[in-house]
Amino acid sequence: QVQLVESGGGLVQAGGSLRLSCAASGRTFSSFSSYNMGWFRQAPGKEREFVAAISQISGRTLHADSVKGRFTVSRDNAKNTVYLQMNSLKPEDTARYYCATDRNTLLPITNRYDRYANWGQGTQVTVSS
Repeated sequence: QVQLVESGGGLVQAGGSLRLSCAASGRTFSSFSSYNMGWFRQAPGKEREFVAAISQISGRTLHADSVKGRFTVSRDNAKNTVYLQMNSLKPEDTARYYCATDRNTLLPITNRYDRYANWGQGTQVTVSS
């Protein structure tokens, strides 16, 4: 079982920046580098939506159109951690942000919610106007 713990959220003014972290651990956790990783977010009253994903080793990335050019996903396999750098934040970015592991690491990274598992508890990001 993999445990994921997100951190780095907070309150920021529009135009500001935050960097979220997602640290992986677990008793049966074998190799962080074997997992594709994803970031999702959920605002009150809305469905959880895809934000970004990063592949296991090559570092290939995928970003939602709504955050492209502002957010950047990265990872440090030596630290078992994936990051989400968020710049030029907007009030509509306000949400709880979650990371997750891809169930199927044999396939390319995806924005499909049903491909992800081992969700963390999330970290709240609030952007004021």
